[in-house]
Amino acid sequence: LDGVRTEAESCDCLQGFQITHSLGGGTGSGMGTLLISKIREEYPDRIMCTYSVCPSPKVSDTVVEPYNATLSVHQLVENADEVMCLDNEALYDICFRTLKLTTPTYGDLNHLVCAAMSGITTCLRFPGQLNSDLRKLAVNLIPFPRLHFFMIGFAPLTSRGSQQYRALTVPELTQQQFDAQNMMCAADPRHGRYLTPG
Repeated sequence: LDGVRTEAESCDCLQGFQITHSLGGGTGSGMGTLLISKIREEYPDRIMCTYSVCPSPKVSDTVVEPYNATLSVHQLVENADEVMCLDNEALYDICFRTLKLTTPTYGDLNHLVCAAMSGITTCLRFPGQLNSDLRKLAVNLIPFPRLHFFMIGFAPLTSRGSQQYRALTVPELTQQQFDAQNMMCAADPRHGRYLTPG
């Protein structure tokens, strides 16, 4: 926590924190949510955004992943302002189906997560009127305080060989954004109910 304090003190205008962790393992779920809790105690007025890798039944390393995730979700509800849900099953599917990778590595999965994180925080790095800081981003996305778990849809996703040949229109990009194959969490957005700020 001393490292976090040192970095926070060197900031001119600290808006908040972004933490990437896994909910399946003991370190990411237990230590990760403890760290989030301690940061929240020390900086209660700063935005806490997490990128949480949730366990999935098809890609599972250990038997206790569901238990670790269940126990850590309560901490995320209480201490995080925005939780971006990811899972390895969806990331592997994107690598196989869309990016046409035969043997994706964790580096490939991490590249997808980094691209999504970069896309979400673009509004912080470039000038614009909408979502110009972490707090405005949270205000525009969250309809009720405890409903702050998000699925990330990312577009355009094209294989490396076809990137230079593919030009997309705005309707195509929008369609891809909500397509289940482009979701970084293995859930189909066509099934379920939604609450959106509006």
